[in-house]
Formats: sequence, C-alpha cells, structure tokens
Amino acid sequence: MTAPHLDEEPPEHRRFARYLEALEAVPEEAEAELVSAVLRDRDATTAGSAVVRHLDRRAAGLLAGPHFTEWVRRLAGTVAAHDFPARRLREWSLLHALVRGEARPAGELLDASDWLQRTAASRRFATPPTALALLAERGRTRRV
Repeated sequence: MTAPHLDEEPPEHRRFARYLEALEAVPEEAEAELVSAVLRDRDATTAGSAVVRHLDRRAAGLLAGPHFTEWVRRLAGTVAAHDFPARRLREWSLLHALVRGEARPAGELLDASDWLQRTAASRRFATPPTALALLAERGRTRRV
C-alpha cells in the first residue's frame, strides 16, 4: 500500500493555473464567454480569484487607453452575479474615471475597498491630487 503524495498540488490549484493561462491568451471577442465558463467552476473561490486576477491584469493594461469603457461593457453582464469580480470591475471603472479627471462624489472613493484606495494612492496610475488628498485625509488604512 502506498500513501498519496502529500505535496501533490490540489486540483483547484491546477484549475486556477489553467484558467489564468487561458484568460491571458483569450482573444478579445471570446473573453466574455471564457470568463463566463470560468465562473461556472464548482469552486466559486477558485473561479472568482482567477477572474479577478484576469480583470486586474487586463484593466491595468487598458486603463489609460481608449478601449477601457467598451471592455467594461462587454464584461459587466458576465460578472454581474458574482460579487467579488463585479465589485472589482466597478472599482476599476471608478479608478478609470478618476485617472481621466472625471468628478466623482467623495463618498464613492471613501466607500471603496482598501484595495482600491491603496491602488489609487499608489504611483502606478495618474490619480489626481484632489483624490490623493482625500485619501490621505480620510482613507481607511495607513498604507493609503
């Protein structure tokens, strides 16, 4: 009798890695369909994490360009019933609006997740000084 390998990677980890590979390579016209397929995984945590990692990667690349809004429109319906991916897509949309200099209510930024507040406060994106000042004064975490 042999014992199973204790260090064998769990199946959900392998699926997560395969999802990330597929999402990174998916053509734009098939992206929403693939995201939908991933979100049907029996493990909602694995699926949501893979999709959010994909959203983060794609949104960061599209944020300053002309195709961001259309990309959000294509994916919004696909992720709408999944709390974590839907919230992350909304927060990327808020960051997009801020970077473009669009006026947003202060409460929208202050009510956003710690992730968004830290991301907006990072030097990675051109967040306007007014938003940075608001986060410095009233943001939830010291890391902001």
